[in-house]
Amino acid sequence: MAAKQPKRAIKLFGTEVPEPKVRTLTAGAVSAVFDNGALRYIRLGETEVLRTIAFLVRDENWGTFNPTISNLKIKQSKSEFSVSYDARCADAKRAIAYRAEITCREGELLFAATARPESDFLTNRTGFIVLHPLTGVAGFPVEVEHVDGRKVKDKFPAIVNPIQPFYEIRSLKHKVAPGIFATCRMEGDTFEMEDHRNWTDASFKTYVRPLALPWPYTLQRGVEFKQSVRLSFAGKLPKAKAAGKAKPVDVALGRPAGVMPAIGIGVPAAEAEHALAHAALIRQAAPRHLVCEADGRQPGLPNTLATYQRLAKATGCDVTLEIILPGRQAPAAELAPIAQAVARAGLVPAAIAVSPAMDLRGVLPGSKGPDGPTLEEIYKAARIAFPGVKLGGGTYVFFTEFNRKRPPAALLDFITHTTSPIVHAADDVSVMETLEALPYVIQSAKALSGGKAYWVGPSAIAARRNPYGASTADNPGNNRICLADMDPRQRGLFGAAWNLGYVAAFAAGGLATLSLSAATGPAGLVYRKAGFAQPYFDEEPAALIYPLYHVVAGLAAASGGKLLATKSAAPGRIAALAHRGKAGPVLWLANLTGVEQAAKIAGFNGRAQLHLLDEASFVAATKDAGYFAKDGKALKKVGTIALPPYAVARVSAAG
Repeated sequence: MAAKQPKRAIKLFGTEVPEPKVRTLTAGAVSAVFDNGALRYIRLGETEVLRTIAFLVRDENWGTFNPTISNLKIKQSKSEFSVSYDARCADAKRAIAYRAEITCREGELLFAATARPESDFLTNRTGFIVLHPLTGVAGFPVEVEHVDGRKVKDKFPAIVNPIQPFYEIRSLKHKVAPGIFATCRMEGDTFEMEDHRNWTDASFKTYVRPLALPWPYTLQRGVEFKQSVRLSFAGKLPKAKAAGKAKPVDVALGRPAGVMPAIGIGVPAAEAEHALAHAALIRQAAPRHLVCEADGRQPGLPNTLATYQRLAKATGCDVTLEIILPGRQAPAAELAPIAQAVARAGLVPAAIAVSPAMDLRGVLPGSKGPDGPTLEEIYKAARIAFPGVKLGGGTYVFFTEFNRKRPPAALLDFITHTTSPIVHAADDVSVMETLEALPYVIQSAKALSGGKAYWVGPSAIAARRNPYGASTADNPGNNRICLADMDPRQRGLFGAAWNLGYVAAFAAGGLATLSLSAATGPAGLVYRKAGFAQPYFDEEPAALIYPLYHVVAGLAAASGGKLLATKSAAPGRIAALAHRGKAGPVLWLANLTGVEQAAKIAGFNGRAQLHLLDEASFVAATKDAGYFAKDGKALKKVGTIALPPYAVARVSAAG
């Protein structure tokens, strides 16, 4: 009997909750994508001018409301378009309604909103945000007009800026093509900019209301306010052209270019027992190390450490301990009992990282963080408590916090941070876009490393922690939610593709160690029954693992091997990574889009085998941890390879 096939959405995304439908609108050479009330990918011809204009409503934990839209009207003619709609954002405590009007004609776009709180509305930010893209922008000139009328010539940051590059903004003007300049003017409040790459968003974000003002703040019931964003162009605009058919993406293999990072996985304390129960599958995946939590605030730490010891023995993996200090006593006094508990458990960590609990919370620019011991005091005490063990420091949350509180790298053996792509937006396109920002993060982190090794992770689509609010967001409905600690795409092909793109970016950046996801749980590789719904996996007793398992296992086997220079001509469509295997090159490809893509391969000579993680192989791949160890499709010659939506391919030289 044929295996029962899950629905296509489950294979791709782990959820049947659909993404909102989008529509491309045009006005001459100007085009934009209308997406759930926002405008995205605002282009002049083929040049992206702005990534997004959106009116956003956020709560006191920086969570973003998903607006309920009604009375939507869209008009499209040959030379212009207009959009109008009503929107409402509400929860059990508050509600706000707003009216949006969008017009675009003759090279000028206007997005205006009139909002009226239906109750007193507690918010950290409500109003327009404007995102500038990175390509042709990062490191390039900009003219900033301030709210007092001053105009200043400057540049968008090249290295990721930990604080706001520009304050008190009224408009931003930059060059988008030879002889053509775009001016984005924002009215209705004072705006400022932050470098969104800190959170791996691929943009510079200009937002309403300066962070120096108190937050959260209350919008008074019934008090109406208006804001607008106007985009205009100076210069001779190009003529409108019909969109052409997408061509295959050229992917070229080159010479050896460094080494593959050591690939590991995370084991949160809450998952230690579950991971031990699935030790055989973890051992088969063979990660180079396990990143295990040692939280000095938790009374059950000795038992957790004993479980980690048994897990390390059962899997044969090295252990890196992420130590969290309560920060209420001197570092030596807090580290001593942790070191003693580690010794009593018989656990011998290959490396440790140490962070005070206060650094799990974000501190916004201009705000004062809590008092506590210095990092110098903590690292000195850690050297004494764990003599001869590699010591790392940085942050267990986002690169943002690393960039804003830079550790003294001279006292460390490695620096570390983690990331999540769902801090500010959680739709499919935005999550994949975060891969664009990683080269800038890598460049910036290495500039701060003092030449020390650079470790990242454990990272997943889901957020391990929310440094800006009381907790991560709940996700009982398997939605796409910002700052949630469970993201359904972890279980689908989407998660496998995003993670391959993530590894490809960091491998190209010379990373030493990269840890992905977790052994089990919301960010896991291995399925276990949990307190949240996992469609298909909950009903299929033979399903053991998520597609991502095969990516992690395959790349873990290549840890420390020769990395081959690989270039994708369209990295936003196809991510590529290659390394040297026993029989020759091994090329990994990931389709980062929801439509079929073709990769035209150059530099891969001889016969090969092709393994695909796609919709057709999904069921078999979830039931067989050795799926990639079996024979794949024989290729006499490696030429053009078709990749279905969010598929991952491994092309390995035949022996």
